[in-house]
Amino acid sequence: MATDKKQFLVLILLIVLSGLAYLYFGYALDRADFYELFGIYSLLFGFFIWMSFRYKKNIKWLVVSSILFRALLLFSIPKLSQDFYRFIWDGRLILEGINPYLLTPDTIISEGKIILQQSKELYDGMGHLSAGNHTNYPPLNQFCFVLATLLGGKSILGSVVVMRLIIIAADLGTLFFGRKLLKALNLNANTIFLYLLNPFVILELTGNLHFEGVMLFFIAWSLYLLKKGDWKKAAVILGLSVSVKLIPMIFLPLMLQKLRFKSFGFYGLTGLTAAVTFIPFLSAEFINNFLETTGLWFQKFEFNASLYYIAREIGFTYRGFNEIEIIGSYIPYVVLVVILVLSLLRNNRSTLALLSVMVLGLAIYFFLSTTVHPWYIATLLGLSVFTPYRFPLVWSFTIMLSYWAYSNTAYAENMLLIGIEYAVVMMALIWDITRINGQKLKPIDSTVTPEV
Repeated sequence: MATDKKQFLVLILLIVLSGLAYLYFGYALDRADFYELFGIYSLLFGFFIWMSFRYKKNIKWLVVSSILFRALLLFSIPKLSQDFYRFIWDGRLILEGINPYLLTPDTIISEGKIILQQSKELYDGMGHLSAGNHTNYPPLNQFCFVLATLLGGKSILGSVVVMRLIIIAADLGTLFFGRKLLKALNLNANTIFLYLLNPFVILELTGNLHFEGVMLFFIAWSLYLLKKGDWKKAAVILGLSVSVKLIPMIFLPLMLQKLRFKSFGFYGLTGLTAAVTFIPFLSAEFINNFLETTGLWFQKFEFNASLYYIAREIGFTYRGFNEIEIIGSYIPYVVLVVILVLSLLRNNRSTLALLSVMVLGLAIYFFLSTTVHPWYIATLLGLSVFTPYRFPLVWSFTIMLSYWAYSNTAYAENMLLIGIEYAVVMMALIWDITRINGQKLKPIDSTVTPEV
């Protein structure tokens, strides 16, 4: 009894210390102070690991802690990202009846014909990179911006709070469907807290207002429906996830072996659902702007890359200049070939095997990308909890090394830290593969419910 009381007091202490760290992170931290940022994050990550593994059976307290830590950030202005200014900008444009995909903020400000509430503050806040390009956030994501602007009124903080509540609600949805999916797979349902309680997820999604969590909610819901045999509803829900972020399109070919003859119907319903959400914005100019802006992520932007940086250095050595446009133009085709090869693996027919290959496919995409902002890997981390892979969990810690770039006015990256980040991740991946090697992924969940 004394031991139980002591363990409970330790848990309360961990929650209190974590709560104080989240408050500091959300309201006082300067992202330019990298050592402070990474030091506090390391403490939070250590507390998280301690709570997740030592108290994994205390479901009530894990849920309460997950909600509490998010709630503590509710009224904070994001410290590590300025994207939310663009979110509010797009939302206010739509409320004015203006298609956000047609005009860049630079154009609107220079022409002065459209007046938005707090336009200068939003414009200055989003930064020149965002202001100079067309928006590439899909329609359902835009709907979240509109809702935040509508309910948040004329207040930037009000809009921030509404967006944060949307993201928190999505995380709770992921908790609900994630646990159901884990149980259906005959896996430990508490594994979901490796995602839900992870400080990376809390800070990058709830704290910094990135909508990968909303996308993942729809993916988890879709995969659960697919596991239960309702492939039509699963396709519609997956289409909604595509309308939040385009990344789930990578997973469609990987479902070929599992769906087999149903795959064409599944693809059609997913595509139709996503396409319908685009209808209010459709025009030839919209399509051109959207594709052009999406292409920038391969051929113009570079941040926290791995294999691309190696290819870039080879280009510098032999050609004397940055060949990002050339290298970037090939990346989508390389990714497509990799995904198609993975899609032909016959053992993808079980839900567990499908999830595992989704993790590998997405990881390869990130390893090849020219730009990997920290919040991008939230989807990878979320999917990994349904698989034996744990390298995304390691990455959710090491990727914070990339924030060194904000410690200097030139936003120059520290290649040593980037090298450490990816070296540790690669070692974790090799350890995962070695550990899993020889263990054929079987539909161990097939006794629970028939596969599609």
